[in-house]
Amino acid sequence: MEKVLIIVGDASETLDTMYPYYRLIEAGMQPVVAGPKRQTYQMVMHEVKPGWTITKEWEGYTIKADVAFSEIDPSEYLGIMFSGGRAPEYIRYDEDLVRITKHFFERNKPIASVCHGVEIPAYADCVRGRRMATVPKCQFDLEVCGGIFVNEACVVDGNLVSGRTFHDNGHYIGPWIELLEKAREAAVALA
Repeated sequence: MEKVLIIVGDASETLDTMYPYYRLIEAGMQPVVAGPKRQTYQMVMHEVKPGWTITKEWEGYTIKADVAFSEIDPSEYLGIMFSGGRAPEYIRYDEDLVRITKHFFERNKPIASVCHGVEIPAYADCVRGRRMATVPKCQFDLEVCGGIFVNEACVVDGNLVSGRTFHDNGHYIGPWIELLEKAREAAVALA
């Protein structure tokens, strides 16, 4: 069964993480949760409540990382997903995560990103000239690193599929799963 990485840390957004996790299982793939360390992480939920102008955050479920970034050989994985929430702001500086991120971009493997997830490939210098959706408050992070902000529910730029927030899960995860299925078929044909 092909393995696909889901990148998390404390304050990863619950729906950004769990929806693709279960969709991968439905597609016959093994989601592998990866974090800075092999431990349990506290996810959060985000929403702009009526009358608020900023995002309100509260605790969501916890999730256990199957593997630490330092233990990952990215060649063993079919694709990668950068979950949103506040975690990317903190984990993007991890040298092993940067190494892993560059692998997927350099080898044209299927990549998904949502919301603040963009902060990881942006920091890893992988978004130059790439069209991506992200939450509008991360538009600056994308553009200052050379990316092109697109305010749509699903943006496909080659091997890169992105959405703005968990509200877009039903739009961008399906096209990413399709890329993973094509990559799986190509790998089987080569074997």
